[in-house]
Amino acid sequence: MPHDPHQEPALPSARGPVSVAVGEYLLGTGALPRHESVAGADVYGDDLQLALYLCYELHYRGFAGVPAEREWDPDLLRTRAALEHRFLSALRTDTPAHDSVEDAVADLLVEPVEGTGVSHFLSKEGELWQVREYAAQRSLYHLKEADPHAWVLPRLWGRAKAGMAAVEFDEFGGGRPERVHARLFADLMTDLDLDTTYGHYLDDACAEMLATVNLMSLLGLHRSLRGALVGHFAAVEITSSPGSRRLADAMRRTGAGPAAEHFYDEHVEADAVHEQVVRHDVIGGLLAEEPHLAADVAFGIDATGFVEDRLGERLLDDWRAGRSSLRTRQASEISHIS
Repeated sequence: MPHDPHQEPALPSARGPVSVAVGEYLLGTGALPRHESVAGADVYGDDLQLALYLCYELHYRGFAGVPAEREWDPDLLRTRAALEHRFLSALRTDTPAHDSVEDAVADLLVEPVEGTGVSHFLSKEGELWQVREYAAQRSLYHLKEADPHAWVLPRLWGRAKAGMAAVEFDEFGGGRPERVHARLFADLMTDLDLDTTYGHYLDDACAEMLATVNLMSLLGLHRSLRGALVGHFAAVEITSSPGSRRLADAMRRTGAGPAAEHFYDEHVEADAVHEQVVRHDVIGGLLAEEPHLAADVAFGIDATGFVEDRLGERLLDDWRAGRSSLRTRQASEISHIS
């Protein structure tokens, strides 16, 4: 289907009492969830993660039928703060931590001899239906690629700001709309016969995928977490080039199509350059100005690895068991096209 960048997505189906209440409040048909409902929800589960995603999406495209004014609704912001507190507290407790930024970055730069992640699986043995599922899941981020990281620009200055702006300029196509990375991903989806409408696969995405996008939004929307957002950006850019090389191989091996191949080929080249800029200018510049943010940068790197590892485990567990990783009726539509 054609990509309509102006179309507001429909509200997704709720996944539990918290997301039901948030969705009804957005439409003006119900009250926000009670404190005990938020406190009792599984912090990494479908209900809480979808509720948080609904709150965050108001700062991106919004939803059809939801007034734009809901973005700064004070009652909704209090509910969002309660959801965020639970998510951030869990991440700080559960994320394996490095002792320093240097150690965290050093680990990112080491490619395992025998990798076991999703990109390794897809490059070596993945089938076309699994490639399509992966793209459908990842569309929640890639159709807004680089947007969450742009929020850090007003919170940086000097070398860090200049380096961040340089990388973001590339992400947004270097002034050429047809080269905006979100546009390139929509082209990839077209090759895979997927719907390119923004937010179309929100109902299908697993909780682990929602958490990876929610982490970016959480870090981006809080000035106090600017160091962690820089760490997140570093983790994405440093690991992107080798991972994209494997995914480009997967696209070629499964016959996904030229635009699908091009999206990952583009990231192999661009992100190899971005890695150097992020390490030396963005992280280096930030810590030269604000050395007290070092622990936050390391946390951002580590939390990114934590949520991405959880997503990878979910996808691989499903695929190796011969089942779809998607949640709704579209799973059969996607998984049985080869």
